[in-house]
Amino acid sequence: MTVTATRAATVSDSATGLLDALSTTPAGDGRRGRLRDQAIEAWLPLARHLAHRYAGRGEPTDDLIQTAMVGLIKAVDKFDPTRSVDFAGYAIPTIIGEIKRHFRDRTWSVRVPRRLQELRLAITEANATLTHTLGRSPTVTDIAVHLGVTEEDILEGLEGARAYNATSLSTPISTDGTTELGDTLGGEDHEFELAETRVALGPALATLDPREQKILTLRFYGNLTQSQIADHIGISQMHVSRLLTKALTKLRSQLDASL
Repeated sequence: MTVTATRAATVSDSATGLLDALSTTPAGDGRRGRLRDQAIEAWLPLARHLAHRYAGRGEPTDDLIQTAMVGLIKAVDKFDPTRSVDFAGYAIPTIIGEIKRHFRDRTWSVRVPRRLQELRLAITEANATLTHTLGRSPTVTDIAVHLGVTEEDILEGLEGARAYNATSLSTPISTDGTTELGDTLGGEDHEFELAETRVALGPALATLDPREQKILTLRFYGNLTQSQIADHIGISQMHVSRLLTKALTKLRSQLDASL
């Protein structure tokens, strides 16, 4: 008998008697609710003891005690005294299971499906077992065969396990500590917004006549003023302005049609 079971066995006979009385009391009997509350209260020391076993692992002790009480209540409600198992032997794994579920649900940095959380635990246990029996680190295939799942499942479980702990963006990654993880993340590149426009611009420019193309080139690639363009081509600045407006209107129409 374990230390926990031995301690649980020291609970007074009246606690066990309450469970026996509860099991024989009909569901409609008004005494049933009172007996249930008394039975739960009588076994609270067991729940508290199990909760304290898991203290110091990142979760508040009060939360662990509340979780253990939930497990105790489930054990009281589902316990069948006619079976050849005493209440402590039934309640301990029920309460511990509730506490472990609490850790699986609350201590992951990134929320992943319950299936992957449980698979991570199974992989960890399999890895320890196989390392001992094989005398080496097990491969993905070894673990998959041991657990009776596919290698793809193991790889998925290993990938999901990376969500258990998150790394702070303030974590230094350079030897001198001046560069943090967040510094390596990419920022928003507004040039991508112009990518489609640039792709469509070539065909749109081809619809302009040579003079219009030359004026646009001198204005937006040569960075010349309208007066400088007028001197270069040999026309008035006002004429350049009209041609520039006309060319831009054509381009806008072509781009709107193609995007």
